[in-house]
Amino acid sequence: MKILLPVVTVLLVLVLAPAGHGVAIGPGWLALSETTKVLLRIAVDVAEMQLGDSKPSPISFNQDLRIMHTIQTLSAEMRESQTAMVDILGQRVHDVIESFGHRNRLVERLEKLYMIVRLVERREASMYQLLRTDTPVEQLTLTQFAQATVDVSKSDSVIELLHNLELLVTGSTQVLLPPGRQDIFSQLNECAAIIHMAMGGSIPLRTATLCLGILVAMVALLQSPVPVTASQVKGASPIDALRNRYLQQERRAWTIVNQIDAVDNQLEQDATQQRATVMRELVDIYLRFAETELEPEDRGEYQLLARLAEWHLLEQNLLTINKLFEVVYNFLRNNAPRFAEQAEFVPEEIDQQGGGTIHSDDLRLLTIDLAETILFDKRQPVAAQLEQIYTIMVRQALYYRASMTARSVLCSFGLSPQQLIYVLYESIATTELKGYIMMQFSYMLLKTQGQGNFTVESQARRNELQTRLARTQQLVRNVMNQTSGEYWRCDPDRGAHRENVTYVQFTRLVQGYVENEVDMTTDNTCRETCSHYKYGHEQHQCYKELYCSQQPKCAGRIYDCEYIDSDMWICPAAPGGTRRYEYIEYENGEMRGRKQSCPRGSTKVDSWWRWLFWHCSYCFCYCDDAGRHSDRYVSLRESVSDMEQNRVVTGLRFVKRRQMVHLIVQQGLLLPGGEIANSTLEWVVPKPFTHTDKGVRDGHDYHTLSYDRRAIDLDDVHVPPGYVVTGVQFRVLGARLNLLLRMTEMNFTAGKLVGLDASIWSGSLETERTEIPLKYMDVPTLAPAKSVPMSTQNQYLRFGPTGGRADAAQTTIPFLDAQPVSPVRPTPLAGAGLMYKGVPKYGGFVAPKIMTYNFGAHIQDPTDDWFAAELEARSSGAAGAGSDSG
Repeated sequence: MKILLPVVTVLLVLVLAPAGHGVAIGPGWLALSETTKVLLRIAVDVAEMQLGDSKPSPISFNQDLRIMHTIQTLSAEMRESQTAMVDILGQRVHDVIESFGHRNRLVERLEKLYMIVRLVERREASMYQLLRTDTPVEQLTLTQFAQATVDVSKSDSVIELLHNLELLVTGSTQVLLPPGRQDIFSQLNECAAIIHMAMGGSIPLRTATLCLGILVAMVALLQSPVPVTASQVKGASPIDALRNRYLQQERRAWTIVNQIDAVDNQLEQDATQQRATVMRELVDIYLRFAETELEPEDRGEYQLLARLAEWHLLEQNLLTINKLFEVVYNFLRNNAPRFAEQAEFVPEEIDQQGGGTIHSDDLRLLTIDLAETILFDKRQPVAAQLEQIYTIMVRQALYYRASMTARSVLCSFGLSPQQLIYVLYESIATTELKGYIMMQFSYMLLKTQGQGNFTVESQARRNELQTRLARTQQLVRNVMNQTSGEYWRCDPDRGAHRENVTYVQFTRLVQGYVENEVDMTTDNTCRETCSHYKYGHEQHQCYKELYCSQQPKCAGRIYDCEYIDSDMWICPAAPGGTRRYEYIEYENGEMRGRKQSCPRGSTKVDSWWRWLFWHCSYCFCYCDDAGRHSDRYVSLRESVSDMEQNRVVTGLRFVKRRQMVHLIVQQGLLLPGGEIANSTLEWVVPKPFTHTDKGVRDGHDYHTLSYDRRAIDLDDVHVPPGYVVTGVQFRVLGARLNLLLRMTEMNFTAGKLVGLDASIWSGSLETERTEIPLKYMDVPTLAPAKSVPMSTQNQYLRFGPTGGRADAAQTTIPFLDAQPVSPVRPTPLAGAGLMYKGVPKYGGFVAPKIMTYNFGAHIQDPTDDWFAAELEARSSGAAGAGSDSG
């Protein structure tokens, strides 16, 4: 019977344990469970027999049989229940997989439906715009619209879009879906039924929530987006300011072109002369703008953006527009003298030159051909290229996808993720502006050459630009506000680390040290053990010139001693280096450090007994000795940009000069629009000094690391909007190094620092921090992989030795990352910080990081007032021309 008690106990535990489906079994369930009742009854019977009289009972045998029979019956019932549960679970898994696949197909169909509805909606809007206008529409425009509507050879024609829409809504025999799920309405009705059943409790809430989300998403997709107006810092970004400057030139150009409408009943020679004059002025306006404001052959940051996986989706569109813009620029540059020459001729001179008319006609035909290629090319019209770019960037959420890609490879792009999004926006906006310039210029050319009026078409392109800008810029602002502006450096490839190039290190700060306990006493006794010597002991003597005479003395304090084994072999390091030992091999087999070659030969070191009572042991301790071989000093002097010369900080890096570690800045000249002059970039070299120089004070000019004062805070320090970083400095807060930033106000539009005397030093005063433990770590440069960030805000770490077994505690970790932290595209900084990066089991690096300036607040579209004023000016101009002709 004693064997039955543990068996019953196990069965009770199995029944009372939570079920596999995760629902805890409460007392109410236990009271209703027949299985539990049987087990409880068995337990009571067994307990009575165990606690009762131990004498043989005439019915005990029968009781045993009854209990065994009950257990067998229960076991059979449990096996059947388990089989049933496995079948049910399998069916549930199958249903879940099928349900998820079905919902994914539904979401995909809804997205395609939205895209088609939007595209047809835009075509419809274009049709109504053509119908509403009072001004005659050009024949080329109507032909282009008709082809985009009914040309079945084009996959985006309206007739093909309607066919795809029918397939999405009613289903297709080629789509493998169960009966009743071929059309989209069945799927939506199924979702609605799931939500209804969930409210009744028969369907899991999670399934119903997902279906509800699909329905809500569909409603949201079919709603027109409402533009959101965000509060913005003063000053437009460089690309937006460039667009505004062009629009001003465009207004001027259209004013000149519209002069053609102001004069009727001209002689043919007078009209020709007027058109030649207009052409000269148009070419002059656009050529000057292209040469002074745009670089026709500029590819922006395409090489950098090519590292984005999403870039290939729109690269061809951007390259096509840029190539065409080069053609237009070359046309302007090469033919500007010819247009000027034509404008200078008087009608009589034209008649006197026999070939002049033919020469003029050739240029006129060339001009018309260029304009029609830009506007009406059957393969790649500029308007279609811009629409494709907009679709990829906005409707396919490429900005969001690019931001996620940038976050995953933050340190390898040479830009912060936020910078990358802005560079992407800038490249696309510049290309879009080039396309818009070419279209408007083409309309002007055709009108000037008498090929039509093109007022309606020009206004349509302007309206499209305004619509795209409103949606695109709001999206980019949102993405940039959600994207990090942090930038730090990846580790170099394995084996490429170089001291004082890719990293610097403190040396012999708290270092592994072998010492006999007799040398740490003043009375030549060994009454204690190694563990007694924990804090702040000294080497008072070298007893009988034993091993202590063969190694450099620890002239500072000794900490945290421990006993490992009595006898060992010690391989000393080369003199004058940062290590004391290459490795230590104990007789018990323990190895400290890496046993490789030992050029100076190893030394046998043995502990000994004294008077048969005291064991004089060699201890493994840690030495804190600020000697000449110990680099342990951190500069507390500021490193600042030259504000008087309008320089701002653009990067950070660690350097070590004469045992002193400095955090220094890179500076550059601030330009209008928050840009930096590349030619002015330079590192602010610190003035070398040492801790022994006359007049230099510890705690004022530098900080000395020691066993008790070797911590550093890991903080991110941000400056307020409208300010930029103009300096960095370390201070000692408590016993820890703490980062300070100097911030100065900036006039973004003018590109000037203002209020220099009002610059402020700012840092984190947080005292509640968590420590990052760095015990038993190996040398950072031996890590098998590249470091990853391992710290968060409001943490700190202590510089200390590597692990005893890994490196004999000979190296001070973490190292300091000495790579320059400055983006490949220089920018003002909105903050800076210190982080810890590493690989598990390796010491890692303390690294500077920067926060690049957020240009998102300066992404500003042309105001509605500008477009309204331009439309009004055009309307009044047309009305005036009509009244004059009357």
